This record gives sequence, C-alpha cells and structure tokens, in this order.
Amino acid sequence: MKNYISFFLILMTLTGCTSSNEWIVTQGQHPQHFEKQIIKNVGYDLLVYTPKSFSQEKKLWPLIIFLHGSGERGNDPNKLKVHSLPKVVDANEEFPFIVVSPQCPDGQRWNAEALNVMLDEVLTKLPIDINRIYLTGISMGGLGTWKFAIAYPERFAAIAPVCGWGHLEDVEKLRDKPIWIFHGAKDDVVPPTESEKMVQFLQKFGSTKVKFTLYPDANHNAWDATYANQELYDWFLQHTK
Repeated sequence: MKNYISFFLILMTLTGCTSSNEWIVTQGQHPQHFEKQIIKNVGYDLLVYTPKSFSQEKKLWPLIIFLHGSGERGNDPNKLKVHSLPKVVDANEEFPFIVVSPQCPDGQRWNAEALNVMLDEVLTKLPIDINRIYLTGISMGGLGTWKFAIAYPERFAAIAPVCGWGHLEDVEKLRDKPIWIFHGAKDDVVPPTESEKMVQFLQKFGSTKVKFTLYPDANHNAWDATYANQELYDWFLQHTK
C-alpha cells in the first residue's frame, strides 16, 4: 500500500472563528487522528505522501509542496495522481520527502494566504524540517508557485515553477532565492516567454541563483521530463534556509 494520507482541511472565516475537530484520514499506513481548525473561507483537500520508512525513522523530513494545474481542480484528491509529482511518488515508496499536494476547488485559483495557513497546519501535524521546505507547481500551479513564494519568501529553501507564469510585481523579493524554472519551447498554452521574462527580471535585480531549463521539443507538458529528473530532487536537497 502506498503511504498516502488524504486530509480534508476545512478553512473558514477571516474573522477568527475557530473550532477543533478531527482531520479525516481516508487512506494510508499511519492511522491517527488530527485536529482540524476552522480558520478561513477556502477549503483544500490534501493528498499527503510519506516515505515507506516514515514510521520507523524518527526525524524531521524535507517537504515538497506541489500545486497542480487547472485541469485537476475539484474535490477528489486521487485525481492529482494522474501525472506530475503525485504520479512520480505514487510509484516510488522510498521518495525521500514528505509531499503535500493540495487540491484547488473548482472555479478557483491558488490563494497565497490560504496556502500559507495550510502550510502552518501541516507543520503542526507532520515532522517537517522547516529549513527544507520546497515549492513547485505546473501551469496554474506554476503561477501559484510564484504567488506563494513572493508573498512568503521566508518559508521556502528553493522553488521550481513548471510551465507557469508570474507577475513581475514584487518578484525582486526572490532575488536571493534558489529558483529552477522549466518550460517547453513549443508551449502554445502558456508561452515560454512568460518564464523567460521572470528569469530576466530576477537577473535585473541581481539574482545569481535562478536557473532556466527550456525543453526544445516540449509543448505545454514540461512536467513529465521535469519530475522524472533526479537532478531536481538532488538540487532541492542542496538548499536549506
């Protein structure tokens, strides 16, 4: 059995209304109860992967947060395993990270404030090394990666947006952050110029830690090659806050 825990985290009200309950554990090898705090008006289902050795090794683990694209929105987190990072870890019991993949509700885009609350909650429930938190996402999740990292740059050791786009406002906050950007040269959904402008703007502000991989024959699907590349995970682990 894969080490997946599917949480439903309810986030409600910006006015401080909170309550305690259980996090719903629908699958996994670590049956346990979690508290649920009702905090904001955005709800995320979370697909949480833990390595096979998670129960045996008493240590703090590195965390990857993965943000999916628009096609995987909804309320069934198993839908996230069709491709990208959740598919990779589904086939690898010894993937050496905890991986948290939230699911964005239908009709919405990623909200940096809600993601930050989600991260706070996850950190209270799982043994995560706060100096080794990494962020990545594809397409709409690439946009979410930029937004989340710009809003809370202090939270991440490194980020890797894939076939995404970003807004130049405040991107200078990431000038000292290790960033590896991926895009397909033939992308007709999100043009590669969207990633190129982020690279150029970061370099304008003196960034020496931004990398850019442009796949010459890839269309919008830049994720298969990216998440199959062991160098990405080695690169993540090279960086701590």
